Amino acid sequence: MIQQCVAEKGFLKPEDISQFVHKICSELDVQGKKVLVIIPDQTRSMPMPLMFHVLTEALSKKANKLDYIIALGTHPPLPEDMICKLLGITHEEKHTIYKDINIFNHAWQDPNVLHLLGVISKEQIYEFSNGLLNQEVPVQINRIILDYDILIIVGPVFPHEVVGFSGGNKYFFPGISGPDFLNVFHWLGALITNIKINGVKHTPVRRLIDYASSMIKKEKYCFALNVEHDKTRAIFFGTPEEAWSIAADLSEKTHIIYKPRTYHSVLAESPLMYDEIWTAGKCMYKLEPVVADNGELIIYGPHIKEISVTHGHLIRKIGYHTRDYFLAQMDKFRDIPGGILAHSTHVRGIGTYTDGIEKPRVKVTLATSIPKEICDEINLGYRDPNAINIEDWKNREDEGILFVPQAGEVLYRVKE
Repeated sequence: MIQQCVAEKGFLKPEDISQFVHKICSELDVQGKKVLVIIPDQTRSMPMPLMFHVLTEALSKKANKLDYIIALGTHPPLPEDMICKLLGITHEEKHTIYKDINIFNHAWQDPNVLHLLGVISKEQIYEFSNGLLNQEVPVQINRIILDYDILIIVGPVFPHEVVGFSGGNKYFFPGISGPDFLNVFHWLGALITNIKINGVKHTPVRRLIDYASSMIKKEKYCFALNVEHDKTRAIFFGTPEEAWSIAADLSEKTHIIYKPRTYHSVLAESPLMYDEIWTAGKCMYKLEPVVADNGELIIYGPHIKEISVTHGHLIRKIGYHTRDYFLAQMDKFRDIPGGILAHSTHVRGIGTYTDGIEKPRVKVTLATSIPKEICDEINLGYRDPNAINIEDWKNREDEGILFVPQAGEVLYRVKE
């Protein structure tokens, strides 16, 4: 049964969230049990310090054990200073007040931490993917979950380029999953394309995630939040499926902006929390629908110095291309993980590949600290970020020019 705390107007106050979470935790049967809380990293907007403090205060007195794991997917592990910043605690507090609470990084590449839950057959994958894929998939998850009685997901829900809407069971898969499922998950979304799946509630990818999560035979709950940057509009609690569903319904109303037209030039300002193109690509994902044919989308982020700390070498090997470019020559790229191919196509956007000629629908340009020679190498445009004056881009929508501050979480579409 869903429980919710929704602001009547505007946004919730911290005390509203605190009271709601305390009430929920007081009703949960955690006495003498071991509880693991699954949380996002710093690339997701949400009041993580508040949630950490309230959950820890409410649960640690009753639970036999309370720990947290950061659902990194394939993001780099967080060093201790970043973990403390994420949770809103000092280094001293981590080793005194919270010394009995473990904060784990998920390690997706370490086979020693992965547990095989089962295998999804080729026939099932074919059915889930509506015939797009025909391969069996091992379902592996961080084996740490086996040590706990109750699993609690805490995270926001936004439109998402791979699954439709983020949150819910996505914190299990791919949040703390193994690479096989992770690569299939991303490639299936890429085959459908960002432009068709982003902001759609019921998708083949979501069905696949929910099915994999049904293999986790544990007591599972979820706090699903609706947030706007540093403000929280609502928080829902229930099973991962229930809480996510109602949060996705609200996100559809609050995180999708409809514009009256397309724009030939779009400047998407990357938030500081996206510190590499692996995450800053969300600026393209959320704005692709409103870029005019043959228009330009500029990802503006002078703070961005890396394509990807984890995957940069593979992305530089293949470059950024359309889905059809890869599909026409899959033998050539058979050794490249599906998650890498998917990221490439999501950033490059839709297009065609005919008679050996690739024609992306739009131009994608980086105005970051990544140098021009690397942009050329990876098949993206380059602009000097120092030559861009944001003020020149504001209030020019009538001219077909759109500036979007803090891009990456709100989806833009053209009003039909």
